[in-house]
Amino acid sequence: MRKTIFSLLLAAIVCAPAAAKKTERLLVGGCAWNKVAVIDKATGRIEWSHEIGPGEECNDVQTTKKGNVLYACNTGARLISYKDQSVIWEYRAPEGCEVHTATEMPDGTFMLAMCGHPARIVTLDKNGNQVGELAFETGIGGVHGQFRQIVKGKNGNYIVPLMGTGEVIELDAKGEVRRRVKVGGSLFSVKELQDGKWLVSCGDSHRYVVVDPVTLERRTVTSRDLSDGVKLLFVAEAQPYGNGNVLIANWPGHSRDRSQPRLVEVDPQGRVVWRLDATPENGVGSISSVYRMKK
Repeated sequence: MRKTIFSLLLAAIVCAPAAAKKTERLLVGGCAWNKVAVIDKATGRIEWSHEIGPGEECNDVQTTKKGNVLYACNTGARLISYKDQSVIWEYRAPEGCEVHTATEMPDGTFMLAMCGHPARIVTLDKNGNQVGELAFETGIGGVHGQFRQIVKGKNGNYIVPLMGTGEVIELDAKGEVRRRVKVGGSLFSVKELQDGKWLVSCGDSHRYVVVDPVTLERRTVTSRDLSDGVKLLFVAEAQPYGNGNVLIANWPGHSRDRSQPRLVEVDPQGRVVWRLDATPENGVGSISSVYRMKK
């Protein structure tokens, strides 16, 4: 009897289906696309989307620790509920300014970066109320060409990729420039890697660069370095993986070439290990911002 019961239990375990493997989900937005969306990386299909207003331009998007969605929309920034898409708070930029960075900080506050004269890095509390501001000048006249995504480094300084000059500058808490690195191109994003190097996306120069801000040693990746004939268009946000791969938002807005993927993941050898193309079936638009959601 015991042997029979054991045999039945063993059969049940062997025949039970394996637990479904969780796939990576990507939260994306883009200039000239009227929504932010969640894409299942395994299927390439949109599983959630939220429409933004006419003329709004989303160049930064992420999920927060509470699972809500934060995005910049050039006229300001919004935090919305992922569940029902209701607005939790909204920040409106002053006239003549543009917001292209919206980030939740480790302490639960929020950092917005605003192009303008002066440019400003604004701190909001957990309820979206402004509690701090750092003003600085970029030296770039046209507001729209100043910058897109600013990050706060491990040392507490702000790392700013200047679109109009092709430089990355590092600002201290007083707004003083502590470091200036010439990279070239119409810079979009910068990410600080574990080893202290910067991953810089270079926009219309169709490349991304890993640069050591101290030694200035750099590694440049262009279309010539990629497999499968993939071409880099406007290299918008670039996200690093821990294994050295890079996920690129390949924005097509300044190109007539619509055959290239909207997202592409590249390994350190230049092999394209994953791509997302825009098709009538998946409804994917122009992507300039990509965020890897927590599993």
